[in-house]
Amino acid sequence: MNLIAAVDKNWAIGKNGTLLVNIPEDMKLFREETTGKVVVMGRKTFDSLPNNSALINRTNIVLTSDRSFNNKDCLVAHDIPSLLEMLKEYDTKDVYIIGGGQVYKEMLPYCDTAHITKIDYKYEADTFFPNLDENPEWKITANSDEHTYFDICYEFVRYSRIK
Repeated sequence: MNLIAAVDKNWAIGKNGTLLVNIPEDMKLFREETTGKVVVMGRKTFDSLPNNSALINRTNIVLTSDRSFNNKDCLVAHDIPSLLEMLKEYDTKDVYIIGGGQVYKEMLPYCDTAHITKIDYKYEADTFFPNLDENPEWKITANSDEHTYFDICYEFVRYSRIK
């Protein structure tokens, strides 16, 4: 399975239920990676999507403990074991964990690839991604040249779990 996120220098990903910054090239990469695939997210991440609607051209799975959550365009899992059972129907290379912080943390042990947009800035934040640079089970296997968007510098980095 895959994780995909944009992180700042502190591995922060959001504040008050929103992304720290919107970088068009990062959004393009997200669309290219996830279109036609399975995206798994927590309910708060789902609520942060435009118009509170599922991402188009993807199988959307929402992980939530809220038993009353219902959306006709999403599959719903209420815990990790039921999510993992649901995901058995899909090729693991086509599954992308897209947030938020708690879902990334809980699903990290089940993933083997992380697509990370690393932003060279420290934002004020309240939600974080696990720091893969400090995790000996993960190593960088690809990275792009540095890109800029206005005054924001960033790079695309792929991490792989060491087998």
